[in-house]
Amino acid sequence: MLLSSISANIISSSAISMITTPGLPQYGATITVGLIALLSIKEVLSASDKWNEYLNNSFNIAVIPLLLSFAAIVVFKVGEII
Repeated sequence: MLLSSISANIISSSAISMITTPGLPQYGATITVGLIALLSIKEVLSASDKWNEYLNNSFNIAVIPLLLSFAAIVVFKVGEII
């Protein structure tokens, strides 16, 4: 009885690990959409009279981590192909 429950647990955990990939790529679409949205808003606001150094720094604080995550996802996807 104990052996059958252990082997069933091992089979189910190995099936889950074959389906899911850990890390950033599972959020790739969200990161990409967020990055595009923030860069678009930054571009539109930079043409307005409300644009200043503090607003620029605020957008950079939000964009830089998303940009790094996007680069990591690209590297991961290229690594999957190779």
